[in-house]
Amino acid sequence: MDFTRRDTLALGMGAVALTVLPFRVNAAVDDVIAEFTGGAAMADSGVTLTAPEIAENGNTVPISVESEGAVAIMVLAAGNPTPGVATFNFGELAGAHAASTRIRLAGTQDVIAIAKMADGSFARASSNVKVTIGGCGG
Repeated sequence: MDFTRRDTLALGMGAVALTVLPFRVNAAVDDVIAEFTGGAAMADSGVTLTAPEIAENGNTVPISVESEGAVAIMVLAAGNPTPGVATFNFGELAGAHAASTRIRLAGTQDVIAIAKMADGSFARASSNVKVTIGGCGG
Protein backbone atom coordinates (compact mmCIF):
# COMPACT_ATOMS: atom_id res chain seq x y z
CA MET A 1 0.00 0.00 0.00
CA ASP A 2 1.33 3.41 -0.95
CA PHE A 3 0.96 6.25 1.51
CA THR A 4 0.70 9.76 0.20
CA ARG A 5 1.77 12.77 2.13
CA ARG A 6 -1.90 13.50 2.91
CA ASP A 7 -2.46 9.97 4.24
CA THR A 8 0.54 10.28 6.50
CA LEU A 9 -0.57 13.69 7.73
CA ALA A 10 -4.12 12.43 8.37
CA LEU A 11 -2.86 9.41 10.32
CA GLY A 12 -0.55 11.62 12.36
CA MET A 13 -3.35 14.07 13.21
CA GLY A 14 -5.62 11.17 14.17
CA ALA A 15 -2.96 9.78 16.49
CA VAL A 16 -2.50 13.18 18.12
CA ALA A 17 -6.26 13.58 18.58
CA LEU A 18 -6.54 10.14 20.23
CA THR A 19 -3.65 10.97 22.52
CA VAL A 20 -4.99 14.36 23.61
CA LEU A 21 -8.69 13.36 23.96
CA PRO A 22 -8.37 11.52 27.33
CA PHE A 23 -6.55 14.51 28.85
CA ARG A 24 -9.31 16.80 27.66
CA VAL A 25 -12.00 14.62 29.29
CA ASN A 26 -10.08 14.61 32.59
CA ALA A 27 -9.63 18.37 32.30
CA ALA A 28 -13.42 18.76 31.99
CA VAL A 29 -13.93 16.70 35.17
CA ASP A 30 -11.27 18.72 36.99
CA ASP A 31 -12.93 21.95 35.88
CA VAL A 32 -16.34 20.83 37.18
CA ILE A 33 -14.79 19.76 40.50
CA ALA A 34 -12.90 23.06 40.82
CA GLU A 35 -16.11 25.00 40.14
CA PHE A 36 -17.98 23.05 42.84
CA THR A 37 -15.22 23.21 45.46
CA GLY A 38 -13.74 26.57 44.59
CA GLY A 39 -10.33 24.87 44.47
CA ALA A 40 -10.48 23.78 48.12
CA ALA A 41 -8.71 20.64 49.33
CA MET A 42 -10.80 17.48 49.73
CA ALA A 43 -10.64 14.79 52.39
CA ASP A 44 -10.67 11.13 51.34
CA SER A 45 -13.22 10.20 54.00
CA GLY A 46 -16.59 11.51 55.03
CA VAL A 47 -18.66 10.49 52.02
CA THR A 48 -19.80 6.99 51.08
CA LEU A 49 -20.40 6.09 47.43
CA THR A 50 -22.03 2.74 46.72
CA ALA A 51 -21.87 1.56 43.11
CA PRO A 52 -21.64 -1.90 41.55
CA GLU A 53 -18.21 -3.20 40.61
CA ILE A 54 -19.60 -4.59 37.34
CA ALA A 55 -22.66 -3.19 35.55
CA GLU A 56 -24.08 -5.40 32.82
CA ASN A 57 -25.84 -2.49 31.17
CA GLY A 58 -24.63 1.12 31.22
CA ASN A 59 -28.16 2.46 30.72
CA THR A 60 -29.20 1.90 34.35
CA VAL A 61 -26.41 1.74 36.90
CA PRO A 62 -27.71 2.05 40.49
CA ILE A 63 -25.67 4.25 42.83
CA SER A 64 -26.18 5.74 46.26
CA VAL A 65 -24.29 8.44 48.15
CA GLU A 66 -24.32 9.32 51.83
CA SER A 67 -22.50 11.89 53.91
CA GLU A 68 -23.59 12.85 57.40
CA GLY A 69 -23.47 16.62 57.78
CA ALA A 70 -23.38 17.38 54.06
CA VAL A 71 -25.27 20.30 52.56
CA ALA A 72 -24.68 19.12 48.95
CA ILE A 73 -23.32 16.05 47.19
CA MET A 74 -22.24 16.18 43.54
CA VAL A 75 -21.95 12.99 41.47
CA LEU A 76 -19.74 12.83 38.37
CA ALA A 77 -19.15 10.15 35.73
CA ALA A 78 -15.61 10.85 34.52
CA GLY A 79 -15.90 9.06 31.17
CA ASN A 80 -19.29 10.39 30.04
CA PRO A 81 -19.51 13.09 27.36
CA THR A 82 -21.08 15.33 30.02
CA PRO A 83 -19.46 14.35 33.34
CA GLY A 84 -21.94 16.06 35.67
CA VAL A 85 -24.62 13.53 36.66
CA ALA A 86 -26.45 15.08 39.62
CA THR A 87 -26.13 17.43 42.56
CA PHE A 88 -28.20 16.64 45.64
CA ASN A 89 -28.84 19.55 48.03
CA PHE A 90 -29.90 18.98 51.63
CA GLY A 91 -31.64 21.56 53.81
CA GLU A 92 -31.64 21.94 57.57
CA LEU A 93 -34.72 19.74 57.95
CA ALA A 94 -33.37 16.84 55.88
CA GLY A 95 -33.93 13.57 57.71
CA ALA A 96 -30.93 11.91 56.09
CA HIS A 97 -28.06 13.21 54.03
CA ALA A 98 -28.27 10.41 51.48
CA ALA A 99 -29.60 9.90 47.97
CA SER A 100 -29.86 7.08 45.47
CA THR A 101 -30.53 7.05 41.75
CA ARG A 102 -29.74 5.24 38.52
CA ILE A 103 -27.26 6.78 36.11
CA ARG A 104 -26.10 6.17 32.55
CA LEU A 105 -22.46 5.31 31.91
CA ALA A 106 -20.85 5.37 28.47
CA GLY A 107 -18.38 2.63 29.41
CA THR A 108 -16.01 1.49 32.14
CA GLN A 109 -15.10 4.56 34.16
CA ASP A 110 -14.79 6.20 37.57
CA VAL A 111 -17.87 7.50 39.34
CA ILE A 112 -16.95 10.34 41.71
CA ALA A 113 -18.94 11.79 44.62
CA ILE A 114 -17.95 15.06 46.27
CA ALA A 115 -19.70 16.24 49.42
CA LYS A 116 -19.78 19.83 50.65
CA MET A 117 -20.02 19.80 54.43
CA ALA A 118 -21.85 22.32 56.59
CA ASP A 119 -18.52 23.73 57.83
CA GLY A 120 -17.37 24.46 54.25
CA SER A 121 -14.98 21.52 53.92
CA PHE A 122 -15.19 18.94 51.14
CA ALA A 123 -14.93 15.15 51.04
CA ARG A 124 -14.45 12.87 48.04
CA ALA A 125 -15.09 9.23 47.20
CA SER A 126 -14.78 7.36 43.91
CA SER A 127 -15.58 3.94 42.56
CA ASN A 128 -14.54 2.30 39.30
CA VAL A 129 -17.50 0.69 37.52
CA LYS A 130 -16.85 -1.83 34.76
CA VAL A 131 -19.60 -1.59 32.13
CA THR A 132 -20.13 -4.48 29.70
CA ILE A 133 -22.65 -2.67 27.46
CA GLY A 134 -22.30 1.12 27.14
CA GLY A 135 -25.31 3.33 27.76
CA CYS A 136 -24.38 6.73 26.31
CA GLY A 137 -24.16 5.95 22.63
CA GLY A 138 -21.54 3.23 23.09
